[in-house]
Amino acid sequence: MSVPITESGQIMSFHYGDDAIVFERVTRPQATGKVLIKIHPDCRVVVSAPKDASNDVVLHAVKKRGRWIYEQLREFKRLLEFTTPRKYISGESHYYLGKQYLLKVITAPDQIQSVKLLRGKLEVSVRNQSTDKVKALLNDWYKARAREVFSKRLDAMLEHTLWVAERPSFRVLTMQTQWGSCSRNGRITLNPHLVKAHRDCIDYVILHELCHIAEFNHSERFYRLMNQVMPQWERIKYRLDEMVNLIFLD
Repeated sequence: MSVPITESGQIMSFHYGDDAIVFERVTRPQATGKVLIKIHPDCRVVVSAPKDASNDVVLHAVKKRGRWIYEQLREFKRLLEFTTPRKYISGESHYYLGKQYLLKVITAPDQIQSVKLLRGKLEVSVRNQSTDKVKALLNDWYKARAREVFSKRLDAMLEHTLWVAERPSFRVLTMQTQWGSCSRNGRITLNPHLVKAHRDCIDYVILHELCHIAEFNHSERFYRLMNQVMPQWERIKYRLDEMVNLIFLD
């Protein structure tokens, strides 16, 4: 099982004035009877509802918030007009462990090509000015940091997951649709892009996969284990969801 980068579920829609608003219905892991509506910066509308709630109930709840949804979407669409893919040039913002760092590209033909985190900046030294080379060096740096950080956070989370008998093997692999996954034999795979997020977001993804070692499906037992170790995991998941666009600008 895995932690998806974006949620997936039943596609539904409603009209607000002349506009059709499409949203995705997903199941709330803890059925509290409430319908939660979340607007993502990429203009995805995700509605979390109890499994036993009918589509009519969900639609009614969404339509009641129609004006708010419309205004949120309008604001995010406006912001997206000013969002451009990264060019890997000096002055850009890049993330590491949830913090924002300015990129500084240094062209130094006689120096070793490298990436360093210095005084609030990510300094990349290249022999020749090349967008592809800067991007490749940064990606390699993120993967190296990810292996170190994930290993430490895995050990930290294992102190709280008493159902895991021995340290599972893990690997770092770039994935387009998943933050992490766990195979049936207990091997954990983590996305290196996750190292750009806050530490508690990293812990949430690792914990999610450690829970799958005990319970492969998203059952009631699975969520009991999640709540046992990280009662605030839904808030942390929301924080990670909000960072998706910032992490995957390119």
